Amino acid sequence: MEDPSAPQAQKKVVAVVGALNACFFAKRGFQVEVFETREDIRSAQTVRGRSINLALSLRGRQALKHVGMEDKIISKGIPMNARMIHSLSGKQSPIPYGKKGQYILSVDRANLNKELLTEAEKYPNTKLNFDHKLQDWSAETGLMTFARSDGSKTQVQVDLMVGCDGAFSAVRKQFLRRSRFNYSQTYIPHGYMELTMPPRDGEFAMKPNFLHIWPRNTFMMIALPNLDKTFTCTLFMPFEDFEKVTTGDEVIEFFQKYFPDAIPLIGADALRRDYFRLPAQAMVSVKCSPYHIDDRCVLMGDAAHAVVPFYGQGMNAGFEDCIVFDEIMNQFAEDFSSVLPEYSRVRVPDDHAIADLAMYNYVEMRAHVNSKWFLFRKHVDNALHFLMPKTIIPLYTMVTFTRTRYHEAVQHWRWQQKVINRGLLLGAAGAVVGGSYLLVKNPPNINKLLTPAEHIWTKLVALKSS
Repeated sequence: MEDPSAPQAQKKVVAVVGALNACFFAKRGFQVEVFETREDIRSAQTVRGRSINLALSLRGRQALKHVGMEDKIISKGIPMNARMIHSLSGKQSPIPYGKKGQYILSVDRANLNKELLTEAEKYPNTKLNFDHKLQDWSAETGLMTFARSDGSKTQVQVDLMVGCDGAFSAVRKQFLRRSRFNYSQTYIPHGYMELTMPPRDGEFAMKPNFLHIWPRNTFMMIALPNLDKTFTCTLFMPFEDFEKVTTGDEVIEFFQKYFPDAIPLIGADALRRDYFRLPAQAMVSVKCSPYHIDDRCVLMGDAAHAVVPFYGQGMNAGFEDCIVFDEIMNQFAEDFSSVLPEYSRVRVPDDHAIADLAMYNYVEMRAHVNSKWFLFRKHVDNALHFLMPKTIIPLYTMVTFTRTRYHEAVQHWRWQQKVINRGLLLGAAGAVVGGSYLLVKNPPNINKLLTPAEHIWTKLVALKSS
């Protein structure tokens, strides 16, 4: 890597909407201009935007490590070793995420964004520009036009624009003007609402090192721990179900029916108030390709592949984009005309795969975790992984605790499913055949069986009558 403080011979100017990527480019010595539509969140009195906690795992940690930020971020995260399943009766059952020592981190979104901005600002070849809303840019000339809140406009000439400006990306809108750009967005019929579970006697109201889940088949609630000893609870549910609850008393009735153990932890008065504070928010999944225009512009993060939050991989996938792009930059000696097409070729299938997995995992979280067959298969997968760690790897492990390419993880998982299911089927068939053979060779004495059966029946009748 180059020393950014060393003299640069006409180093290219890179415009970045997203602070982590700014660090990657600045580390290489490029002149980096970071543009943010909002004011500086580090000095803002209120920060707008979603507050769903982020789940940081290996892919995201690797990207932070690359720019020397991993330790700083994980020091302000809370490890979650397992899902904690809350049944209707209030029983709690943990389902570990992986092997002993493997965990994901609950990270505060606002703090992470602030830390990334502060880190980007440390590079002398990086300039932060707030209150700059992209209005237009030219792929031919690299001229960008920004609107300011005071009504003025600013123009900046750049060599490469990196669009990391979210699911409703202004940069991506420019792609839609061009031919042969594939784009789709899907709103799922479920929304989300956030509630806060306060501390009890200065401590967490529940065990903190878990991602708590109340799965109710067609909807669910989750809770992630925060450093201030609160939990951020998120209710995911079809919009039509949200709309059925219209009064404070109906909120309490709904929670008494589906989340009774959560009422004393959140507080009945807080539930009545906070349920109506904001309407349920929508969730969108975005797919597009390619991710680049010539050697002038590239999309990353949610701008390229917004995903629903159910695999905890939205941020991790976006952060991994930075590593993948950086690796390709090494491969092609920073030649944007080769780097950008290769990045699209490599990354599109992976990001499409994680978008699909995120959709699938919602069903797993809200319904499958209630299934005895699902839990049985978990145990089988974990046992086989212990015996054959390089051959049988649980899907969640591949996605969360390795950098196996997303689409390759899906392919390997499908192969594993076929092999394990066939093995279980053959094992069951073998047991039936073997049992039948033993019965034929050694038929039981029916008279001996009848006596115990009569004895059991007599006891059951007596028990029922009492």
